[in-house]
Amino acid sequence: MKVNTVLSSDIGSMPATAEPRVIEAGAQRSGTLLPLLNVGVEEYKCFMDAVVSGYADKARAGVDVPNYPQFRDMNEMFFQLMRGIEKAEGGLMAVGYIRPVQGASIPEVDVIRRESVKARELSGRDKLRLRVCVTGPYTLASFFGARTAGLYRMLGRALAGILDESLFKSRYAEVAHVCLDEPVLGFMNDPMLDYGTDGREALRAAWDDVCRTASSRGVDTSMHLHNTSESLVWDVEHLDAVGSHVGDPMYMSESTRQLIEEKDKHVWAALGVTQFDSLIQMHHQAEGYTGEMPEKIGETWTGIKNGAVDPYIFLEDQGTMEKRLAKIIEFFGGERVAYASPECGLNSFPSYGVALECLRRSVAAVESVG
Repeated sequence: MKVNTVLSSDIGSMPATAEPRVIEAGAQRSGTLLPLLNVGVEEYKCFMDAVVSGYADKARAGVDVPNYPQFRDMNEMFFQLMRGIEKAEGGLMAVGYIRPVQGASIPEVDVIRRESVKARELSGRDKLRLRVCVTGPYTLASFFGARTAGLYRMLGRALAGILDESLFKSRYAEVAHVCLDEPVLGFMNDPMLDYGTDGREALRAAWDDVCRTASSRGVDTSMHLHNTSESLVWDVEHLDAVGSHVGDPMYMSESTRQLIEEKDKHVWAALGVTQFDSLIQMHHQAEGYTGEMPEKIGETWTGIKNGAVDPYIFLEDQGTMEKRLAKIIEFFGGERVAYASPECGLNSFPSYGVALECLRRSVAAVESVG
């Protein structure tokens, strides 16, 4: 990965623009013949329109490499594309060998591939560059009653197979970036990841299975974390960049800076806070409120929902985002900061419009600083 300038992106999720159950039903029909047989046409059209318009809206907001708009559960959407998994008491269990459904690809990516001409016209861009988020094998494994080294490898290979079917490059659009999302990594002491264990090596190999699939097709790779205490991520050969949340120690860690140089990795910079409860709390604290915060947050949400409180007042301003990015670039050097975005998805935001405004501000901050 060569870096000449910081690119803006996003993590993926957005407030739903249609009934979630209808979007889910439409996604289930993607890649099947059912719409052609006039079965579930309305649901599929709803899903298709939500994905295309959502992607185009992100592009019109100025995002360089928008993620497909993620309106569905990040775990279930990948389990649906796999075979060899059953529900059991205490969690999921592997039955035989976990593998992708024959020809399975990510429905949201399929829609953008099929509708690239329309998405391009709506976005006003010559060519679309797409970021693809893949829920990682460690996070998916957390839903199983029993975790083993073999489970990590099976999930990694299944995800790699799904990704391989999803990657595309056409005249009007291409997958330009793949990100592994591992939100549960690092929050507990996991003996399976102790140094020298089979589990540790299996997880590293599983991550590399996915990243190698992307890099072999000329696609950049990254990993999105909520906790960066686990150092194993830096040993993934085909992983280009690592990112976390605002305030994560990695962004000012001397050891991280050394690892990035030694391993030839890059940073994904987190520009803005995305938990809307946190944004509400930060706003009230800045105004001097010292009472019970949970109650205040609840009152604020009530006001937002009934139209008495303007949700836009809780968004961080462009200047705050600029300062964060500038500090990260100063610490690591501009050549080591590849992408920048809000810290996580925007599904917790009160409306689609508020989420888009957050993206616009983050894009303006990147353009100003990066």
